[in-house]
Amino acid sequence: MRLTHLAYAFEIILKCIALMVFAPVLIALIYHQYDSILPFAVSSVFAFGLSLLCKLGHRSAKIENLNDIKKSECLFIVVMVWILAGVIAAIPYLFFNIPLIDAVFESVSGITTTGAAINANMDYPKAVFFWRSFTQWVGGMGIIVMFVAILPQFAVAGRQMFFAESPGPTEEKFTPRIRSTASSLWKIYMFLTSLEVVLLYIAGMPLFDAVCNSMSTLSAGGFSPNGESIMGYNSMYITWIVLIFIFLSGANFSLQFKALTKFNPLILFKSEEFRAYLFIFLGISALVCTSLILNDNYDIFGAITHSMYQVISIMTSTGSVSADYSQWHFTTKILLFIAMFTGGCASSASGGVKIARWVLIAKIMKNEVKKIIHPSAVLNVKIDNNIIARDILSQTVMFVSFYLALFAASVVVIAILEQDVVIGVSGSVSAIGNIGPAFGNVIGPMGGFETLHPMSKIIIIVDMLIGRLELIPFLAFFEKDFWSFSKG
Repeated sequence: MRLTHLAYAFEIILKCIALMVFAPVLIALIYHQYDSILPFAVSSVFAFGLSLLCKLGHRSAKIENLNDIKKSECLFIVVMVWILAGVIAAIPYLFFNIPLIDAVFESVSGITTTGAAINANMDYPKAVFFWRSFTQWVGGMGIIVMFVAILPQFAVAGRQMFFAESPGPTEEKFTPRIRSTASSLWKIYMFLTSLEVVLLYIAGMPLFDAVCNSMSTLSAGGFSPNGESIMGYNSMYITWIVLIFIFLSGANFSLQFKALTKFNPLILFKSEEFRAYLFIFLGISALVCTSLILNDNYDIFGAITHSMYQVISIMTSTGSVSADYSQWHFTTKILLFIAMFTGGCASSASGGVKIARWVLIAKIMKNEVKKIIHPSAVLNVKIDNNIIARDILSQTVMFVSFYLALFAASVVVIAILEQDVVIGVSGSVSAIGNIGPAFGNVIGPMGGFETLHPMSKIIIIVDMLIGRLELIPFLAFFEKDFWSFSKG
């Protein structure tokens, strides 16, 4: 890896991060909360100062773009940008007497769109609540995807960085140039966010809350300025509006872009992954709804609403709540736990394994069973009538294997540290899947992660980052040849 190219990339990215951190200052000015200006101004200056240091590292090389960037450099940049963003985003929280580990936890939970709150009873200025939702909104579509869309220096190098940040089971692109792809993704993302703001405001939600909740919804994040999440607004209209947009946040944005620009929503149903996403959502929702009626004494409409909301919120890793599901029957909670492992579609804001990978795994298993009877058969795996390359299939199996291995390791360590199996199991799957709230009174939907052991928090922070970047970039860090640097 060439240090000059890395320094050039980090200089540009850190300048953009400095601008993003300054955004909450405008909120502080609008609401006359001037004492909340300093935390974000300091963070912005810190990020800009780091960019100047990076500039010193490449000024003699006279680099104008990153067209010849290497794959190893892309992986390194992507991972380090997310770590740097997590650290810089944590600085404002320190000004509100939040301990360092808790501040990093809150910031990483934001940018990874996990939405696991460190403290359930926060009383902070509006700039802080805006910052929490804004970090989720930027992280939901992807920090690098945003830079590829707006920065000309990443016009060519953007393709490798794009898929390093979002290494889904397929490398779909729906426009000829990767920069156009990134730009189109952000257009549909901003359009849906703006539409939700308008609908929530019409439904009676205060404008500030509508903006924050919309950013958290489309990013599949879940942070809310209301301490009781969506449940705190006591409105079925608001609940259903958010439910619909959570569903859209977990659907493939590429397909949504096509359906919107061609005025043909049926395009969505041509996707095998979308059909599976819809089928799994409705299937688990039906089971949860039945359990709510039989075991939790819900009326039919309430059961339908809250079952669909909680299932899609957990499936897509949004994590916002319309009801305190920790009080539901054990059977209902088991069904929600299953939903934690599904994920949404590829090219969406959701976390988790992703539906496309589960579809591939199911087809691989089906072919292996067929080979028992027909050992000489040549069987291809197809999605939407397209043959999936062998390397993608092997990468999918590797991903799911490492995902489950990381989950198991995290469960053991956290359960020992907390002396609580429920916290170990639900906290681990919640962190790796970027879901947010877990189960139990401590880290459940009405709880917070503040009381956990410091080492448990560090493990969850790492899990959130690895889960958001989908393992692959981090696995490269364990390869000895990866750590080879040169000056240029």
